[in-house]
Amino acid sequence: MQNVIVFGSNSTIARSVIDKLALERCNFYLFAREKSQLELQINDLKVKYPDINVSADAYDALVDTGEILNGKIKQAFDQLGRVDLVFIAHGNLPNQSACEENWQDANSALKVNGLSIIEICHNVAKRLKEQQQGTIAVISSVAGERGRQSNYVYGTAKGMINIYLQGLRNSLYPHNVHVLTIMPGFVDTKMTTEFKKGLLWAKPEKVANDIVKAIHAKKNVIYTPWFWRIIMRIIKLIPENKFKKMKL
Repeated sequence: MQNVIVFGSNSTIARSVIDKLALERCNFYLFAREKSQLELQINDLKVKYPDINVSADAYDALVDTGEILNGKIKQAFDQLGRVDLVFIAHGNLPNQSACEENWQDANSALKVNGLSIIEICHNVAKRLKEQQQGTIAVISSVAGERGRQSNYVYGTAKGMINIYLQGLRNSLYPHNVHVLTIMPGFVDTKMTTEFKKGLLWAKPEKVANDIVKAIHAKKNVIYTPWFWRIIMRIIKLIPENKFKKMKL
């Protein structure tokens, strides 16, 4: 693997994945919302890994859509030449109560955590298909496995991604393009600083390790840490007439 595009490069997990891939001497084209943070990230990478190439562009999931997004992706592909991996890690954790009170909040959460990611996949899939090689790796969530009262707007967006990636994986298989769905559980990141942490919480470095291993192994779907596969299997087996009465 040599050339990597990352969306949401300033996220805690993405930063850890980038560090691990930089050790493999990958070159990067990074996208993140805040230009000042991107510049700091580029400078940091150039100091730590002087023998890799890093470029970047600002990207706002709610603003940069349609031809603007297509143009940014084209620029990244043109600069890198052949692209081996597109890693999508952007998103936010919306306030469920606010989403229930205000449709604009719910609409924004669905766009940022669902539709914007699908639009990126749609654009990069066409280019990787032309290359006849490459990998698309997307951070989804176990929240997309079953709707719960505490975060079902966020879970809806992630569930939409999961179904989309299943179809995309099936569609791109004949073209030697691999699609990886990443299902983290609770992770100690900037997005979850206000949450009380417990035994089920993982460090971003552990999740990043699992992601890089899964990319190299061409896994289809991973739960990280691994025990979330068992937890979600149990949760999905609970009958709906009982599940709807639970406080989850």
